[in-house]
Amino acid sequence: MAGHSHWAGIKHKKGRADKQRSKIFSKLSKEITVAAKLGSKDFKMNPRLRSAIQAARTANMPKENIERAINKSEMDKDLNYDNIVYEGFGPEKIAVIVEALTDNKNRTASNIRTIFQKNGGSLGSSGVASHQFKQVGIIRIDKNKISDNDILELAINAGAEDCSSNSLIHEIITLKENFYKVKVEIEKKIQEFSSSGIEWLPTNKVLLDAEKTKSVLNFLELLEDDDDVQYVYANLDVNNNSLLEDATT
Repeated sequence: MAGHSHWAGIKHKKGRADKQRSKIFSKLSKEITVAAKLGSKDFKMNPRLRSAIQAARTANMPKENIERAINKSEMDKDLNYDNIVYEGFGPEKIAVIVEALTDNKNRTASNIRTIFQKNGGSLGSSGVASHQFKQVGIIRIDKNKISDNDILELAINAGAEDCSSNSLIHEIITLKENFYKVKVEIEKKIQEFSSSGIEWLPTNKVLLDAEKTKSVLNFLELLEDDDDVQYVYANLDVNNNSLLEDATT
């Protein structure tokens, strides 16, 4: 589940292990089912569903799996998921936000609290960490699909706030309230995104040494591996490539 400020962004750089594929598909299927249940089954009329399907395609999720997840929204009418946001601090006092999609709030809260406690962190109340982030729209596009200059021009004309590129992707940032408007404009030129959605962007990042970074990354991975967790965000600075390589090897 790709993201600007959370652990999945690191995994995008170093590749996901095959053993994680079924877990990724399970999370994507859940998001597709919920998006289809809450809105139109036609992804052209449902922005959330369209984003979920784009993410599934990027992860090479089979077409039949996508269709099955959409159909599940009709078949299991009594199945309801709650979107819940948890906040807390992980190792080295790193601020963490966890977005979960669950059919059992007590189970999810207990599991997440245990992961925090076992790794020297603490789960807090609403607002304890989120003030260190801002919610923005983020669109990521494979670097091979469009040049740096062209994506910058496209982003500006679409009304985006910022656009940057690295060796793998272009990243477009929008105001939260303008996300879908900008996305529709970008889609007129590019149909497939690496990821897109509303995310938590840290206002200030914390840079740690390699050993401490590795400890935090292991903690974030444990959170993301929980079946009910969809996204994990942290204010950890992982832009130092040499540090990242030391931490993830």
